[in-house]
Amino acid sequence: MSIDRETFERADEGELVELSTPDRVLGFLVAHADRAFEASEIAARAELDSGTVSTALSRLKSRGLVEHKGTYWAVTRDEERLSEYDGYERATALFNEQFGEEDDDAWREQAPEEPHPSVEDEQ
Repeated sequence: MSIDRETFERADEGELVELSTPDRVLGFLVAHADRAFEASEIAARAELDSGTVSTALSRLKSRGLVEHKGTYWAVTRDEERLSEYDGYERATALFNEQFGEEDDDAWREQAPEEPHPSVEDEQ
């Protein structure tokens, strides 16, 4: 995973220690909390080995941090559980620093008026 030059310049060495695979997987799922993903897509989008992602997902599930249904994985909605996980705060801080904090109002402004066709098909 790469970082931008500004982050490289500003961060101290301790902040640049690479996140563990479970922390990166959890950080990815938290950043996309409104979606569920197949393990292979998480691996591709987070630039991780698919075998290590599968192992990480199983470990995160055993800790109650992710949910699994069929072939899909999503972050838990239990915010208290997430906040108790020691890697969550660090992963969130690093993702926020790299990509900026999410602005819920900006997301709502960009949301389409109509649901995606794939969602309509399921109803």
